[in-house]
Amino acid sequence: MKLTAAIAADAPDMASAHAQAFDTPWDETDFEDLLEGIGVFGFLVRAEDPAGVLICRTMAGEAEILTVGVAPWARRQGIGQALMTAAIGVAREAGAQAMFLEVDVANDGALALYERLGFARAGLRRAYYDRGANGRADALVMRLDLTSGPD
Repeated sequence: MKLTAAIAADAPDMASAHAQAFDTPWDETDFEDLLEGIGVFGFLVRAEDPAGVLICRTMAGEAEILTVGVAPWARRQGIGQALMTAAIGVAREAGAQAMFLEVDVANDGALALYERLGFARAGLRRAYYDRGANGRADALVMRLDLTSGPD
């Protein structure tokens, strides 16, 4: 598997990885538009097929993970950690002092990863995720201090 910095031309593969990871995926245009934005960067992991994707935005001393996902067939292979570690490094280089993300309260695997990386629970957004017929799900807001050494 290979992790690369994403560019707008990677939008089809990014959309493919995202569609495998989420019930409500982003399309190619979403990724193209984001990657052309100021302070936005992304990463893509490919095996034979797109396996993982991450988009992050830095602004005013903060970084926000906009989306991160790994295809079900590629999970538990360190892809999520590789994506997050790469994003943390770029955010630090960009001068961000803190990184934020939201995660479904029921996503135990992601919660464990984020906590291993040093993220702390910072808040709760009730009914944040629309699960269609399954109702809505709460999101935890998590924060990582980027001013204390590398993770």
